[in-house]
Amino acid sequence: MAAIVLASGSPRRRELLEKIGLTDFTVRVPQVEETYPETLSPEEIVSYISRKKSMALISAPEEIVITADTMVFLDDKRLGKPRDEADALKMLTALAGREHRVCTGVTVRQGERSLTRAATTRVFFRSAREEELQAYIRGGEPMDKAGAYGVQGQGSLLVERIDGDFFNVMGLPVLLLSRMLEEFGIRLLG
Repeated sequence: MAAIVLASGSPRRRELLEKIGLTDFTVRVPQVEETYPETLSPEEIVSYISRKKSMALISAPEEIVITADTMVFLDDKRLGKPRDEADALKMLTALAGREHRVCTGVTVRQGERSLTRAATTRVFFRSAREEELQAYIRGGEPMDKAGAYGVQGQGSLLVERIDGDFFNVMGLPVLLLSRMLEEFGIRLLG
């Protein structure tokens, strides 16, 4: 198997790669300014940033580089990581009782060959009381997460249902990635 590089500092992405059977990979984090043209759709934005991350990482021709970029969108407006607890409360209040989208762009590159795809998952939050949201924020989990929640932790208590790839909401659509890796000769199931 070719050497695999995960170009991400995300512990969740590392964990997900291991869970799908990719245990022999190195992690190298590219330094990229995450700017993009304002005219892009949510799927185009995450694809653009994912490609940008991939191109910023210097790699050997035989290495397979995996990059990803995940963003949360409410009414096509990007929700980044909260600046502080008040910002987290504002985001969670806006999400409560509503649907939003989580979009991830994934790029797989080997030498000059590169594929980029995007996955979108619809997430439906239940209605929540302010005191519930405040308690969640006090636990600290929302502070380093886009949209101010982590579906893999206590944030799951705010989610009523998900339509699409659950792992996309964690930051890496593993089914999409596995299909992309097959195009580079890597089969995870036989």
